[in-house]
Amino acid sequence: MKKIIVGLMLLFTTAFATSSFAHCEIPCGIYDDSLRVALIYEHITTIEKSMAMITKLESAEVIDYNQLVRWVMNKEEHAQKIQEIISQYFMHQRIKPAHDIDKEKYDKYVGLLTLSHQISVYAMKAKQTTDKSYIAKMRETLHQFEHAYFGGEHKH
Repeated sequence: MKKIIVGLMLLFTTAFATSSFAHCEIPCGIYDDSLRVALIYEHITTIEKSMAMITKLESAEVIDYNQLVRWVMNKEEHAQKIQEIISQYFMHQRIKPAHDIDKEKYDKYVGLLTLSHQISVYAMKAKQTTDKSYIAKMRETLHQFEHAYFGGEHKH
């Protein structure tokens, strides 16, 4: 009987468990902002590689649709991860609201939100197309975000 109860508890625990892709939203104090930026750069590179493979596979004499679908899914997955890091990690947890009473802090806040939104939109566009101009725009905007967030010439 005890084994059945433990088994059922384990079953219910795993059946109703949800996955989390971003760092927790409790104030644990364990943050690595540089790592998150480096991960976004890595996701951008992965999207770029996926776009190249999609273009190559589409132009083949005999199209391997299985591989084509896998690269499309990969591209979309990594674009989604960028959006999750920007939204769940930076916008929800790390970028602190500021009021226009302190103009310098408020301007930085608005700037970071604007850059975050631009990165998310470029990631969405990368999901929809193989236009590599969105890769360049994401990299440049992430570089601007990195500079505004960390100040100075931060290197990921």
